[in-house]
Amino acid sequence: LRKFIKIAQYCKEYQNMDTFYAVIMGLSNIAVSRLRETWEKLPMKLRKMNSEFENMLDPSRNHRLYRLAIGKLNPPIIPFLPLLIKDMNFTHEGNRTYFDGLVNFEKMHMIASTIRHIQHCRSEAFNFEPPMTSRNAQEIRTYVRNLKVIDNQRLLTQLSHRLEPKH
Repeated sequence: LRKFIKIAQYCKEYQNMDTFYAVIMGLSNIAVSRLRETWEKLPMKLRKMNSEFENMLDPSRNHRLYRLAIGKLNPPIIPFLPLLIKDMNFTHEGNRTYFDGLVNFEKMHMIASTIRHIQHCRSEAFNFEPPMTSRNAQEIRTYVRNLKVIDNQRLLTQLSHRLEPKH
């Protein structure tokens, strides 16, 4: 848990919000979040940091806290792409392209706004040097590159219960 929270922190510092989101959602998976004893062994500082990260990704009010946070960042930014795709899909599906035989420019403006946001995020080149606050960047890179991904929820739940059986 400690390493993943630190990876999330590193992603946030690096403004890689797509990977940040993936890591935090992974920590929120029921197979991980139910590990009460394991979470309690973490220093309070890391538990608080994870809680703040989860709050930032709260989907209420159309991901308001995330949108406010990303709005304060300067490029380069890797945004949470599924949210941008959802925005464009809702705009496309929820609005007619033509209205009384005329192009619906309001719809086109909303789609263009999302595209401009993506362009803004990538308007500066990435500096792939680790942020100054990241002391163990190479260790993090090695750890992430060698991760074995388990995406079978049943297996994750079994492993979780093996680690901390139900009481």
